[in-house]
Amino acid sequence: MHYHPAVTERSIPEATVGRLPVYLRALVELAESGSPTVSSEALAELTGVNSAKVRKDLSHLGSYGTRGVGYDVAYLVHQIRRELGLTQHWPIVIAGIGNLGHALANYRGFAERGFRPTALVDSDPAKVGEEVAGLRVRPVEDLPAIAVGRTPISSSTSSTAICAIPRAPPPPSASASGSSTSSRPPPVCG
Repeated sequence: MHYHPAVTERSIPEATVGRLPVYLRALVELAESGSPTVSSEALAELTGVNSAKVRKDLSHLGSYGTRGVGYDVAYLVHQIRRELGLTQHWPIVIAGIGNLGHALANYRGFAERGFRPTALVDSDPAKVGEEVAGLRVRPVEDLPAIAVGRTPISSSTSSTAICAIPRAPPPPSASASGSSTSSRPPPVCG
């Protein structure tokens, strides 16, 4: 498993790094519900980790709670996101703009987790040119140029793609159709 350089430069135990996403999930829920602070006991209960381990884990981040008050939820969210490399936005491409592709393009959770859709591609000419989530769907043939950032629309490179395409059906058997060739093009993401 590869972590953000900030995680590997510090001497944070790997077990602690493994629990940080669990703490982050609970802290984000607390923040969304309007809780400004959380005690180590409450965070322990939400995450299934004992409170002494929570305090020890958070001390690796340089975060010390206030006795009787707890930890500042927003500050902990920021610290954990920073340690996990989630404060940087990573550009992604979504290939296939059917129902799943539409849902993914409109999913707000990507931004919260450091991902930003920068391009949408589809092999269906009827979908090319359509606007989804503020992005224009481009032909799949543009994918290589998108990957290296050589497009008139965007200069950011995207090394991550989400394939939201249907699985290609198996080729018809020679006995069923009399032919073993398929006219369907191969999938973009294999």
